[in-house]
Amino acid sequence: MLSDWEARFELFIGDILEEAKDPAHDPDHVRRVVANARWLAAAEGADMAVVLPAAWLHDCVVVPKDSARRAHASRFAAERAGAYLREAGYPVEHIPAIEHAIVAHSFSAGIAPQPREAQVVQDADRLDALGAIGIARTLLLGGWMSKPLYDRDEPLPVTRAPDDRENVIDHFYVKLLGLAATMHTASARREGERRTRLMRLYLEELGRELSGGESGKPS
Repeated sequence: MLSDWEARFELFIGDILEEAKDPAHDPDHVRRVVANARWLAAAEGADMAVVLPAAWLHDCVVVPKDSARRAHASRFAAERAGAYLREAGYPVEHIPAIEHAIVAHSFSAGIAPQPREAQVVQDADRLDALGAIGIARTLLLGGWMSKPLYDRDEPLPVTRAPDDRENVIDHFYVKLLGLAATMHTASARREGERRTRLMRLYLEELGRELSGGESGKPS
């Protein structure tokens, strides 16, 4: 049964991610992506036998965000996942589709997911970068990488070009606010737009407080 396999996947990925110690790519991130993938697959009629293994194993190789090898992380993960699944005896007819879904899930890789299953996995992963959890993960990772929160001269990029290599807040403008438009499934697009509205409200409030607006004045 697939549930038995999922328990094995969780154990496999847990050991890897605990060792990697990347706060934005921990076992809880994987569990959330799996939960997203499960409801998206049900809504979109995708094959769970492909979607769920790919969701569980999509980060089985973690490459630091600032590494020159970052764009290849999903390919490394697909290779490791495929080898693990073959050795473990997972039905071989599903493994190429699982490998493709893992390769294509990454924003950095720039690979278009073709089958519905790969689209579901990519959408599920991107949803976890949005909304309240997306804000939390962005701030957590930025602090872990010792980046300043914002540009002191112009906290939100209005007249300057955003640069998330220099500060945390600019990552919203470089990547996150545009993610909903990249969603492939209708279900993920609707949820992505809802989560993006929350992030825009957060940034609006942050800008108001940093500029000394009413909400930023002490009572």
